[in-house]
Amino acid sequence: MQQYVVLQVILKEKLWGTGSGNLTSLEKAINDQAAKGYRLHTITTASSGSKGMIGGGDRIQATMVFERLG
Repeated sequence: MQQYVVLQVILKEKLWGTGSGNLTSLEKAINDQAAKGYRLHTITTASSGSKGMIGGGDRIQATMVFERLG
């Protein structure tokens, strides 16, 4: 079994309004790893703006490191 697992999740922010429309994907990734016996050790984010996409918004890349418990 691996001691650490690294995952990346891309969150797309809405162009109008606030908040991410897909925080559930981040929550799901965390809960899936917890069910496998891992805990969230570290999370970092990086953001980038849309490049002229119609209806696009900012993208946030969340990189998470999970550590095996026990």
